[in-house]
Amino acid sequence: MKKILILLITTTFLISCGDGAKTLENVIESGSLSEIRAKKDEIAAQQQAITAQMKRLDDAISKLDTIKKNPLVTTFGAKNEVFNHYLELQGNVMTKQNVIVYPEMSGLLTSVYVKEGQSVSKGQLLARIDDGGLGQQVAQMQIQADLAKTTFERQERLWNQKIGSEIEYLQAKSNYEGQQKAVGQMQSQLGKTGIRAPFSGIIDDIITEQGTVVAPGQSQILRIVNLNDMYIETDVPESYISNITKNKKVLVEFPVLGKTVDAKVRQAGNYINPANRSFKVEVAVPNKDRNIKPNLTAKLKINDYTNEKALLIPQSIISENADGQQYIYIAINKNGNDEAIAKRVIIETGKTQGDVIEVLKGIENGAEIILEGARSVKDGQPVKVLNQ
Repeated sequence: MKKILILLITTTFLISCGDGAKTLENVIESGSLSEIRAKKDEIAAQQQAITAQMKRLDDAISKLDTIKKNPLVTTFGAKNEVFNHYLELQGNVMTKQNVIVYPEMSGLLTSVYVKEGQSVSKGQLLARIDDGGLGQQVAQMQIQADLAKTTFERQERLWNQKIGSEIEYLQAKSNYEGQQKAVGQMQSQLGKTGIRAPFSGIIDDIITEQGTVVAPGQSQILRIVNLNDMYIETDVPESYISNITKNKKVLVEFPVLGKTVDAKVRQAGNYINPANRSFKVEVAVPNKDRNIKPNLTAKLKINDYTNEKALLIPQSIISENADGQQYIYIAINKNGNDEAIAKRVIIETGKTQGDVIEVLKGIENGAEIILEGARSVKDGQPVKVLNQ
């Protein structure tokens, strides 16, 4: 029906134009301004008549056509969900128990009792320096201390029996105590010839081999590292000082290891560095497998914001008008044939995470938001929803 009517009108228009084409040539050739204007008015009237007839036909077609060519769109329902925003930073793995051991006295390094990669306990003997005869001196002083002790004990028994003078008793006591302190001091000095582990850990590097003369504070003997107490240190901009606090959740990614672990902020600094306007944050890292090493690069995602009832939409469906306002389209008045009307709504957005953004104002929970086809529809336009 539609094609027949259009064909009839088109044929009538072409015949009219065909007949008028000869007359038009004659009118133009006549050179009469009044005839030319009259012919123009005649053609304009014919055009208006045809336009009116086409509109009537379109209205009739719209009423009779059951298959309307509405734009096809897909939608999704807005719903409240938990939204966690993460501040992404980079940091390095560190440990407070990563030290180089130095000798406390000079001398010949006679023995190294450990190997690289060996686990050691706190206080374990790692190496020894030649005492230079200090041990013999301690032995001699111990003999003198033992004699002083015996003398004091005898003098004390006599004094308790009221035999002898008080000054003799006090001299014996003073001599004994002086010898004890001297022996203790010499034993402490002798103890410095043994180099012991300051904490439990792993021998990472033997720096000085045995047979080398070493000096206190100058000669590096070995490096010991504890991989149990690892943490990541990073600089956080001062604008996040109220959001990033102790015990905040952190996702730690190690690109080299290909692993991600859950952690928490162990310490948030209280000092703002004036050079870069940032503060330090420490994130404790579990290291049961001991594959996380000092100075390893890590990517941090620190949870700085959480909304328990957030409305999230893809950033790709948001458009912006000339006034800088953001808007999206929702489907309203949906009927049983999945036909609806596209409505443009102005929204206010919050934080973004990945491909989604938080909507603060403009839509309510349950709104049907147009997804595919959002950029091809217009406000008030009928649409066909194709959701499965």
